[in-house]
Amino acid sequence: MILALTGATGFVGGALMKQALAAGHQVRALARRAQTGREGVTWVSGALNDAAALSELVSTADAVVHVAGAVNAPDRAGFAAANIEGTRAVVEAAKVWGVAPFVHVSSLAAREPTLSNYGWSKAGAEAIVHESGLDWTIVRPPGVYGPGDMEQRDLFRAARRGVVPLPPNGRLSIVHVDDLARLLLTLAEQPGTGAHATYEPASPDGALRYTEFARAIAAAIGRRALPLPLPAALLRLAARGDALFRGANAKLTADRVAYMVHPDWTADPAKAPPPELWRARIGAAEGLAGTARWYRAQGLL
Repeated sequence: MILALTGATGFVGGALMKQALAAGHQVRALARRAQTGREGVTWVSGALNDAAALSELVSTADAVVHVAGAVNAPDRAGFAAANIEGTRAVVEAAKVWGVAPFVHVSSLAAREPTLSNYGWSKAGAEAIVHESGLDWTIVRPPGVYGPGDMEQRDLFRAARRGVVPLPPNGRLSIVHVDDLARLLLTLAEQPGTGAHATYEPASPDGALRYTEFARAIAAAIGRRALPLPLPAALLRLAARGDALFRGANAKLTADRVAYMVHPDWTADPAKAPPPELWRARIGAAEGLAGTARWYRAQGLL
């Protein structure tokens, strides 16, 4: 199979590319910057706003997996450009070349489009996929973690210091990046599987309270830590401070706080992938311990 992949230089896309190559597939991957040569990979230079590059990416491909998108952006227009217009451009290229299946990586945030610009943009991207006429499947991951993840690193560092700051009390689901990549690859390998379905995968642990997640992270690094839920007002104040300190590089943005304080980011069991298609294999204890080992090996803890 030739797999056309966006987001291959990122966390989830990189894990998917690794599994696809291990399965013997060829990968054609979009990248904005020059990449080191890799057996089995054809790098296509360009971005989501480059129609010629996208045409080259999907031409003669057997499946498209669209992972690329923006988690942070300065404003609604930035999210729209990356997540809505970027998805539209990939969809149009896939329609021209008649590529199926088309696997779109969305987010649980798409369920609550009024909470944040990010969620609004992911819902907008899903609408484009729905209306595309393609043989599409949408996957809405919850919190994705594992070796190579830089989004959760600050929580591990906080646990090492003994206190883990959290959003107000709520629940979440998580999924290990290797399990998620296996689901995406399975959908790409099997045309017609999951056609016109929206899946919300999750780890075998089910829903976790934020405090339980914090304690699991502490256990993974061999420490005890106090989970510290913070009021929404304090998180909004911290976001303003991060914007002043780090500017466009701020990680705790007002938009991120807007969806962080929502009390339920758990995967819907009714939208779980069929068990004959996919089951998560990596539980939180095993997965978080492996993530902690990776952070230590990289000198990141």
